[in-house]
Amino acid sequence: MLTKISGVGPKTLKNLAKLNIHNMEDLVNHYPFRYEVLEKTSLNEEKSIVEGKVVTPPTVYYFNYQKNILKFKAVVDERKVNVYIYNRAFLKAKLKVGSIITIIGKYNQYKNTLVASEILFGKIPTDKKITPIYHQTAQINNKKIIKLIKEALNHYDFKTNLPLEVEQKYNLLDIKTALWEIHFPSNETLLERAKLRLKYEELFVFMLKINYLRQNKTNKGLTRSVNYDQVSDYIKTLPFTLTADQDLVWQDIYHDLTSDKRMNRLLQGDVGSGKTLVAIIAMYINHLGGYMSAMMVPTEVLAKQHYETITQHLPNLKVVLLTSSTKNKKKIKEDIQKGYVDIIVGTHALLTSDVVFANLGLVITDEQHRFGVNQRKNLINKGIVPDVLYMSATPIPRTYALTIYGDMDISSIKTMPANRQKVATYVKTMQELKTVLEMMYQELRARHQIYVIAPLIEESEESELESAEKIYQNMQKAFGAKYQIGLLHGKLKPTEKNEIMTAFQANKMQILVSTTVIEVGIDVANATMMVVYNSQMFGLATLHQLRGRVGRSEYPSKCILLAKEKTPRLRVLEKTNDGFVISEEDFKLRGGGDLFGHLQSGDMKFKIADIKEDYKLLVELKKISEAYLIEEKMTPAIKKILADISKLA
Repeated sequence: MLTKISGVGPKTLKNLAKLNIHNMEDLVNHYPFRYEVLEKTSLNEEKSIVEGKVVTPPTVYYFNYQKNILKFKAVVDERKVNVYIYNRAFLKAKLKVGSIITIIGKYNQYKNTLVASEILFGKIPTDKKITPIYHQTAQINNKKIIKLIKEALNHYDFKTNLPLEVEQKYNLLDIKTALWEIHFPSNETLLERAKLRLKYEELFVFMLKINYLRQNKTNKGLTRSVNYDQVSDYIKTLPFTLTADQDLVWQDIYHDLTSDKRMNRLLQGDVGSGKTLVAIIAMYINHLGGYMSAMMVPTEVLAKQHYETITQHLPNLKVVLLTSSTKNKKKIKEDIQKGYVDIIVGTHALLTSDVVFANLGLVITDEQHRFGVNQRKNLINKGIVPDVLYMSATPIPRTYALTIYGDMDISSIKTMPANRQKVATYVKTMQELKTVLEMMYQELRARHQIYVIAPLIEESEESELESAEKIYQNMQKAFGAKYQIGLLHGKLKPTEKNEIMTAFQANKMQILVSTTVIEVGIDVANATMMVVYNSQMFGLATLHQLRGRVGRSEYPSKCILLAKEKTPRLRVLEKTNDGFVISEEDFKLRGGGDLFGHLQSGDMKFKIADIKEDYKLLVELKKISEAYLIEEKMTPAIKKILADISKLA
């Protein structure tokens, strides 16, 4: 109980909950996200640890949904510098003029800016020590978290999920020592050993869950009697020839659906690679077998687009659309329950308890990572043992996918349809903006449409980052006299977003300024140009997804990446349109990010492990965990883990 800790009352409990800390275990596992060895330096571009005196009141600007930047001026080494720090708005009230602070960050001499990674109150300690830095809130600062964790460790009942023989075989620290050292390092050597010990435990538990799910998933599924030639004949009626990869994938799905094995397949491929067509073939096979299909997608715009595509390719089937704004919901739900419907396309509206399927045989989830485990599970549970197909336009390197999605079969579409245009990509600096505007004007004169992507929503006067609203105003100045321009961002209501997207689809708007809400979904064949401001802020995979919004017709298309400088990382996108190659590069450069945050094992996110750095360790622990399951070495800790995960299996 957290209330065992002195000073932890209802208010502190509420604030801890904002950090996803709900019990003693959460608190002791709230690891520092980095450490500082506090030794005073001079102002330099590599890493500055300096003392400063606040001389102007701080101001806060918000951008990109919930992100923010705090700015003020401070005197450092007898020099007045501009100090920036991201996502620390809560420091504003404490940074009083005259305060003495320790600033840790990078100094840009040319701009006289000190971009801080951390701000500590008071002078730099004279003795060298390793200071843990935690994620914090406005009400719970770093100092208070350190105090709470220290007291929690004094009350904590240290238990491990890692078998003792693994701990001994690899000469790992015991759990008590590891937890104390991760929070209060004695020295850098023990800190690294503590990290390794906790990574072993975290990855062991993760792979134990994945392997258990694989071994215990329901293999018995629906059996359908479907003539192969009948499916093949339907494919011959399509107005285009399938790619080699599409052909292989639909046959794999056919064998899944006509066997008594329950399909659990991930279909991944670039935007525009033809995943939807494969899904339509799967739904046709399922229909021939006598069952209903349900396709769940993350947005209304995308749901409507899929509905229209499916209706076009399967005109003889009864296809319905079910979203929150569907007008005749009651009648549609009655038809679904009575079995009068063949295919249901919808958003989260499919998950409501009053949507009852007569005989659901196939569940397809598009952009599956946009839905949580429980949401996907709720839809699957609306059938008895429906087959499951997940689709993702964010390709994952196969070596990672085989480990991460260990309980799924994986299909990949790498070859693109013959009519799919390669998007010419150019990295430009802001000094070349005039050239970019001229390129835009050429597209507009050709009666084509343009996306303009900005990472910010609100304008900030001093920020180097352009806001969507400011870019919108600049587009109005440049093109507003002749062309219609729209603005789309996450703060708009769903109905407003739909209206704007519908207008853009109908070519009532020629330029759409948007934040990354445009990333998933709509298909506007006439859109031939994508301009991304501050592209250095995005991962390569996200930029590739954005680029996939254009090049969806026979018209040549281009993507312009505006950035501070033409970095080798961004140049990767100039060289290739292959999402699988790009995903490999993104993994090398950025690591796995939150890939593990949307898996079947319960939306688990790694606290200390990293897929890029620790992949070899992950593979090793995969083998170890498999051995424990095969040999049934059930320690009490393992029994508890498997009992918890069996609820999701």
